[in-house]
Amino acid sequence: MDKNKELSTTQTPPPKKTGLLKQLFGNRNELDIYTEEQVQSPWRTVLRTFRSNKVSMSALIVFLIIVLIVFIGPLIRPVDLGYAEVTQVNLGPSREYMAVPDELLKDLNKMENGRSFGVGINNSGKVFIWGDTRITNRVNIRNVPDDLPPLVDIAVGDDHVLGLTKDGSLVAWGNDRQRQSRIPWELEDVEVVQIDANYQTSGILDAQGNTYLFGNVKNMDYVEFHEWQGKIKKIALSVDALVGLTNEGKIVYFGRQTNSYSRVPEGTFTDIAAASKAFAAVRDDGEIVVWGNLSYRGEGRVPEHESPAVQVEGGRYHFTARLEDGSVIAWGENTYKQSDVPAALNGKNVTYLSSNYYQNYAITDNNELVSWGLKGYLLGSDDLGRDIFIRLLNGGRMTITIGAVAVLIATFIGIVIGGLSGYFGGTLDLVLQRFSEVVASLPFLPFAMILNVIIGNTLSPSQRVYLMMVVLGLLSWTGLQRLVRAQVFSVREQEFVVAAKAMGIREGNIVFRHIIPNVISVIIVSTTLSFASSMLTESSLSFLGFGVQPPIPTWGNMLFGSNNSVVIQTFWWRWVFTSIILSITVISVNLIGDGLRDAIDPKSQER
Repeated sequence: MDKNKELSTTQTPPPKKTGLLKQLFGNRNELDIYTEEQVQSPWRTVLRTFRSNKVSMSALIVFLIIVLIVFIGPLIRPVDLGYAEVTQVNLGPSREYMAVPDELLKDLNKMENGRSFGVGINNSGKVFIWGDTRITNRVNIRNVPDDLPPLVDIAVGDDHVLGLTKDGSLVAWGNDRQRQSRIPWELEDVEVVQIDANYQTSGILDAQGNTYLFGNVKNMDYVEFHEWQGKIKKIALSVDALVGLTNEGKIVYFGRQTNSYSRVPEGTFTDIAAASKAFAAVRDDGEIVVWGNLSYRGEGRVPEHESPAVQVEGGRYHFTARLEDGSVIAWGENTYKQSDVPAALNGKNVTYLSSNYYQNYAITDNNELVSWGLKGYLLGSDDLGRDIFIRLLNGGRMTITIGAVAVLIATFIGIVIGGLSGYFGGTLDLVLQRFSEVVASLPFLPFAMILNVIIGNTLSPSQRVYLMMVVLGLLSWTGLQRLVRAQVFSVREQEFVVAAKAMGIREGNIVFRHIIPNVISVIIVSTTLSFASSMLTESSLSFLGFGVQPPIPTWGNMLFGSNNSVVIQTFWWRWVFTSIILSITVISVNLIGDGLRDAIDPKSQER
C-alpha cells in the first residue's frame, strides 16, 4: 500500500504555479498531460479565447487604467469650473517653479517668484534664475542684461525683474510691453533704497522718501505729487494701487479716489505687504490688519496667533507672516496649497520668509529651506490659466460617461426595434425598417449641430450634457437594430423557440427572454464598437463648438480653442496631451471590440 502511494506521488508532479502575466498572456493550448480536458461552456471558451489575444488584453488593461484614473482622479483633484487666472495663461509643462539652486542657499541674500519663475541673489550680488522663464517667443527672464553688476536687492513682477546695484542705481529686464522694465530717465540720478514690482508695474522709493511709479500706470490710482513725498520709508505695490509707510509708522494711500484702499487702518505699523488687490500691515504690538478689495478667497481671514507678528509677505491672493517665536502662519486662497504651512516648519525657528504669487520660501536658523505652493503644471495651463491635467481628468470622465450613456440608449432602442422586427416580420417589420432607414438617412453631424443650436441655447451647460447623451443615443441605434433583426430571423424557427411557443409563453417573453440572450454576443461586440464611435462623435461636436459647452470640460471642447495655427505651433501642450489620451482610449476600445468579435465568432479570423 505504501509503495502504491509512493508510486502515485512519483508519477503525479505537483501543479505549476502560474503568475499573473502568464494567466493573462499565456499559451492557451498548454495542458497538463495527467489531466483530462474538460468541456467548457461557450462563454468560458469566449473568455479564454479573448484572454489569449495579447493585443486585445493589452488594450483592455490600458482602457481600464484610463477609466480608473479619470473616475478616481476628479475625486482627488476636483475642477473649479469658475477658475481663471490671467497670470497663469498658456504656461508650458514644468514642475520647477520652486527649484531653488543649492548654490544660492549657501549664501542667500534675497529671492522672489514671478508667475512661473524665481530669481534670487546671494550676498556677493550674483543672480540666480530658475523655473519656466519663457515669457514670449522673444522675451526670456534668463536673458539678463550684458555686464550686469552685482545686485543688493531685487523685485520680481509678473513678467519682469528689477534690480538694485550697490551704488543705488536701477537695472531691469524682461517684458517691457507696458514699459514696466524700461527705467525712466528721471530716475537715472536717483539714489534708490527700495524697489517693488507687480503686474505690469514697478514702484521705487528713493533715499529722500519720495515714491515713483512706472509701467502700466493708467491702470493705477496714483497721484505722482502726493502730500507724503519725502516722508515715506517703505512702499507696497498691488495690481492697481500703491500704499506707503511713513517715517512715523503711519499708513498712507497715494491715490485720489475714495475706495477700499483709501480706508487705511489707523495706528502705528512696522511692516506692510501687498497681494493682488489687498494689503496687510503689522502693528507695533504684533497685530495683523488686512484691508482692500477682500474677496471670497479669504485674504482677510487672519488666523489666530499668540506670538506677535514681525513680518508680513503677500502673494497673489494670499498672505504669510513670520511671528516673533519663529513660526509662520498663512491665509487666503489655497488652490495650490500655498496657504497650508508645511508640517516641516513645526517647532522650527524661521529666520527668512518670502512669498510671491503662488510660492512661499522659508529658511530656518539651521539654513534649511522649506518651500510650498505651486510647483508648476504637469501638462501646462490653458488660455484661461487653468491646469490642463486637472481638466483632462474631469473631461475624460465626462466624455466617457456621455459615450457610455449614449450607447446604453442606442442599445436599448436597437434591441427593442430589432427584436420585434425580426420576430414578428410582416407589416410591423416593414414599418419599423422604413422608420429605421429614415433615421439612418439623417446626416448625423449636421443634424446634431442643428438640434443643439435650436434647443441647446435655452439650456444650462449641465442640461446640454444630458441633451448630448440623448441626441447621440437617438441617432445611433440603426446599425445595431439591423444586426439584432438578422440574428432573430436566423433563430426564430429553431427548436427552443418552437418549444417556448408550445408551452404557451407570451411572445414578448419569447423575444426578450429566450431569443435575445442567444444573440447577445453580437450585441456586445456592436455596443463595444459603438462606444468608441460615440466618444469620437461627442468630441467632434464639442470641438466644433456644438457639443458640451465650457466651463464643463470634455476632451472635445478642450481641443476647441486649439484650432488655430498660433496655438498649434506655440502652445502645443494645449492639444497634444488631449489628442493622445483620446486616441489611446478610442483605439483601445476598438481593439477590445475586435478581440470580442474574434472570440465570439472564430470564423471572422478567416475572413
